[in-house]
Amino acid sequence: MRSRVTGKLIVFNQVSLDGYFVDRHGDMSWAHRQDEEWNAFVAGNAAGGGTLLFGRITYELMTRYWPTPAAAENDPVVAERMNNLPKVVFSRTLDKPTWNNTRLVKSDMAAEIRRMKSALEGAMTILGSGSIVSQLAPRGLIDEYQMVVNPIVLGGGRTMFEGIDDTLRLKLTNTRTFGNGNVLLCYAPVA
Repeated sequence: MRSRVTGKLIVFNQVSLDGYFVDRHGDMSWAHRQDEEWNAFVAGNAAGGGTLLFGRITYELMTRYWPTPAAAENDPVVAERMNNLPKVVFSRTLDKPTWNNTRLVKSDMAAEIRRMKSALEGAMTILGSGSIVSQLAPRGLIDEYQMVVNPIVLGGGRTMFEGIDDTLRLKLTNTRTFGNGNVLLCYAPVA
């Protein structure tokens, strides 16, 4: 009898060469470097399924694009997955989620993540949402970090790990280089 695999929490984020996931103004449009190879990778990643996790700011950014006709036309595979996958938004200020298949969690994010990890099969993926990453990483709740380093220097912005006081030791588990200059680096926490 096979044992049940519980939820795995993954962070998937794009960062600049100088380590920022958003620029000084909170913008991440610099990360959208389109080409055939990259688009195929993104579509393949989206097809993997699972549950998407967001903080309020990233959630609101995503809802401005993915449910639109432009997203369905420009990125049909990714848009279909983004719109139909189960989503959880962690926010104390959001009143009601408006995006299809979204559940709102207002309190005790770490406890909810622990519950979800024990109850769900498959992956949960944090997209963007640096404040969530910086709260969950020191608690040992993140199982994998998938970072896409973009060949751009922003000179300022926010890191995903802002406010973390303790050292997080990680080990490299996979890499992939793309023709557009992006480099995927996958890390797991050192036990």
